[in-house]
Amino acid sequence: MARIAVIGAGMGALTAAARLAVAGHRVAVYERTETYGGAVRRRERDGFSFDTGPGLLPLPAVYRDLFLKTGKEPLEDHVELVQVDPSARHVFADGSEAVLPNASRAGVVAALDGALGAGAGDRWGDVLVRAREAWDRSRRPLLEETLWPNWRVLAEREPYPAVPHKRLLRTRRAGTLAEVAAWELGDPRLAALLESHALAYGLDPRTAPAGAALLAYLEHAFGTWYVRGGLRELARAVYERCVARRVEFSFGAEVARVREKDGRAAGVELADGSVAEADFVVAGIAPEALDRIVTGTAVRGGGVDEVPPQRGLPSRLTVLLALRGGRPEGTAHRTVVHAPDREAELAALFDTPSGMAAQPTVTVLRPDDPALVPDAEHEAVTLTATVPAGTERGAEYAGAMVAAAERAVPGLRDRILWQKIRTPADIAAETGAVGGAVPAPALAAAGGRLLHPSNTTALPGLFTVGGWSHPGGGLPHAGMSGALVAGLIVEGPEFRGSR
Repeated sequence: MARIAVIGAGMGALTAAARLAVAGHRVAVYERTETYGGAVRRRERDGFSFDTGPGLLPLPAVYRDLFLKTGKEPLEDHVELVQVDPSARHVFADGSEAVLPNASRAGVVAALDGALGAGAGDRWGDVLVRAREAWDRSRRPLLEETLWPNWRVLAEREPYPAVPHKRLLRTRRAGTLAEVAAWELGDPRLAALLESHALAYGLDPRTAPAGAALLAYLEHAFGTWYVRGGLRELARAVYERCVARRVEFSFGAEVARVREKDGRAAGVELADGSVAEADFVVAGIAPEALDRIVTGTAVRGGGVDEVPPQRGLPSRLTVLLALRGGRPEGTAHRTVVHAPDREAELAALFDTPSGMAAQPTVTVLRPDDPALVPDAEHEAVTLTATVPAGTERGAEYAGAMVAAAERAVPGLRDRILWQKIRTPADIAAETGAVGGAVPAPALAAAGGRLLHPSNTTALPGLFTVGGWSHPGGGLPHAGMSGALVAGLIVEGPEFRGSR
């Protein structure tokens, strides 16, 4: 039985802790804040309740596997999963709308043909077929296996089988998501639909690889899910699974230094001076925070073949709205209100540090969940937009987001009882990421820019978990990172991936 110190109580750290405890190890978690879950938090006031991190769950199979492997119990015994149908309502720049059913190819094709014109559905479906091939090619190395030692193969190999595009005398294949949207979809509304999946993760469609189309495929193939009571309930269930497996938790316990002995990690030293010796250390924290607590060793980027940490990624701005008046029957759980000028939005967000466009793309979440409101005469609504990390213009951007959301929720302003703005600074306080940056999922190609460092480090005995290491950001990816780290510790360096 090994002693294992886990730094941080984010979702990746929790999943690693639960798996390691079930394997017979003594696991202790040290979290500098007063609660678990990382960015998966909850805000409550006056009978209203809001998720302040992710609001929907893709790929629930990752957490189903966690509960089966750590207790032979279905996830549904601990949380109520609800398939969101329709998957989303999209409000486009020209005022047209499309309501897309959940995980139904035929239904999506029919919905897009009816909303955007004959042929739109088939063009979208054809892109998703190619995105499925990209998923099949990259699923194991990007999600289920430890990062390949020869990761540069992933950096150079584009998994998306783009259609040849003839222009003048040249034939090209799409290399970016924006090119896939322009050349293979041929409709600015379908382009906005495809690109919005990348933008939601803070990725610029103009530079994101063509394989980013698999982000849209994942939603189509595996559906979109909601956890009754909010995604915080998932964090609670995973935390309680850890407690049931005798994982020890210390909250308000900031790790000041990773201890080293004989050239390997040997425990942690806390800010209060106390020491916890360990045989292995698992760090579920942002790269800048990890750099501060490991002395004398280049944990990341120290070798020629090391994938450097992703830095400088955008963040998210969230506006929590407590509304008078109940949720109308038939309201979509999620509505994406697309920016009137997508190019201006991308330029404002990614080309200059000034920030958001005057009219941004906004995701509106309106859950049908009585647990989130004081009574049926009120509604809890969450607005989210991608913004530059570190921005301090929260109030200004919030006004633009509410204005955009009114395109989907008429009379929204008149219904607001109160609002709470969640800025990148709030994310930074909860996660330790500089500027509140939010990591994106790992993607192949693009020269490796969107890969994440391996879960092993230059310091033997020190492993990393969570969104800032392989396989990157997002709830499913965090869960898989926990499985990979547990495998590396339990089975040793020969471990390659989940089975």
